[in-house]
Amino acid sequence: MMMNDTMMNDMNMPGGMAMAPMAASDFVSTVAASDMFQIASGKLAQTMATMDACKKFGAVLVTDHTKSSAMLKTAAAAASPAVTLPTTLPAELQAKLDALKATKGAAFDKLFLEQQKDGHSKALDALKSYSSNGDVASLKDFASNAVPVVQAHLDMLNSMKM
Repeated sequence: MMMNDTMMNDMNMPGGMAMAPMAASDFVSTVAASDMFQIASGKLAQTMATMDACKKFGAVLVTDHTKSSAMLKTAAAAASPAVTLPTTLPAELQAKLDALKATKGAAFDKLFLEQQKDGHSKALDALKSYSSNGDVASLKDFASNAVPVVQAHLDMLNSMKM
């Protein structure tokens, strides 16, 4: 039996659903929003967390995601046509940040770690997908280089105990 491209794509996706490669502008928006959220929540963790590990991780987030944002900006500018980065958080991430700001003590640490695991898992999926299937070389290179950093963040998160 011969399979057409659509059938092959359907087989490679969870649940048999085909997924088109993410558009460059969507990828840039997703990663830029993630970076903005990680920087803002990392700054909060440095001052509001009760666990020293959360405070230290917050500092790592600020450093690494500031670098990531600069690298993404360069990669997006190299695209043809250039892709513009968003400057504000999407409503979903702003709501998560607002919830984090309103939380105190050990509850802050717990919510911070939950949000970080979720956010880094989603970012890692987007980066891996774009590094494999993206259509803009500079952004594919960015994604490939960012995967190990985000994976390292997830590894750090998974080693933290609440």
